[in-house]
Amino acid sequence: MPRHATAAPPPRPDRSATPRRYLMCPPAHFRVTYSINPWMDPAKPVDVPLAVAQWEDLRDRYRALGHTVEELTPRPGLPDMVFAANGATVIGGRVLGARFAHPERSAEAAEHLDWFRARGFGRIAEPDHINEGEGDFAVTASWILAGRGFRASPLSHGEAQEFFGRPVLGLDLVDPRYYHLDTALAVLDDARDEVMYYPGAFSPGSREVLRRLFPDALIATEADATAFGLNAVSDGRHVLLPQSATGLFGPLRERGFEPVGMDLGELLKGGGSVKCCTQELRT
Repeated sequence: MPRHATAAPPPRPDRSATPRRYLMCPPAHFRVTYSINPWMDPAKPVDVPLAVAQWEDLRDRYRALGHTVEELTPRPGLPDMVFAANGATVIGGRVLGARFAHPERSAEAAEHLDWFRARGFGRIAEPDHINEGEGDFAVTASWILAGRGFRASPLSHGEAQEFFGRPVLGLDLVDPRYYHLDTALAVLDDARDEVMYYPGAFSPGSREVLRRLFPDALIATEADATAFGLNAVSDGRHVLLPQSATGLFGPLRERGFEPVGMDLGELLKGGGSVKCCTQELRT
C-alpha cells in the first residue's frame, strides 16, 4: 500500500478553486506565557515581528489566490487571538460562537461575537457547551465532523446539529498532541467530501468510521502530522499547509491539488499553523 494513500486512489478530478471569505487576527500580542497544549513552552521565546511577517505572508497569499480576508482587531492580554479559527463556526451565515475550555482564552469568544454582530450577521448563538470553533468542527457537504476528547464537550455536537440543521459526526481524539480536530484532519474538497487525516490521532472506533465514510481519503504519516501538515486550508484546488510537511506535497499533487507551503514556525510555538489562523466565513 502506498505510504500516503489508499490502495486504489480515486480518479483525478478536475480541480477548481472556489472563492472563500476568511477571518484572521494579526499576532500583534502573540506570546507563549502559559501552556495549554503539548506544543506550548513558555521557556521558548517568541519573535513577534517574525510571527507578524509569517502571518502577513499567509494573509497576502489568500488574497493573491482571489480570496477575501477580513481582520479581527487583536486585544492586549489575549495572545492566542491569532488562532482565529477557534472563535466561531459559520455555516450558511449562521454563527455558532465558541466557549473555550481554558480560562486563558475565554475572553476571545466575546471579541468574535462582537465582530459578527457589528457586521450584521443575524443568526448568532452563544453556546452552552464547550466548543472551540473550527478547531473542533470541520465542514463538508454531507457532515459537520466534530472532534472531542481534549477540548470540546460531546454535548456541543448536539448543540451544533440543532443550530445548523446538519448532521454532526463525533470523532474521538486520543493523542494529546492532536488536541483539536484541525490538527488531525483537513477538508480538501468540501463539495466532494474529500479529506486527509492521521489515523493515529483517533480512537479505533473513530478510525473505522473515517475509513468507512472516506475510503479514498489521503492518509498522512506521523511525521507529516507532527509537522502540523493537517492544519491546512483548501479552496478546492490550492492547499495551504506548513512547508515542513514535505511528505504530503506529492500525494496532493497526484490528486490534482496544488500544495502551497507556508512557514508559520513562530506560531507553531503556540500550537497552531495555517488552519488555526484561518476561520472560514461560509455565507
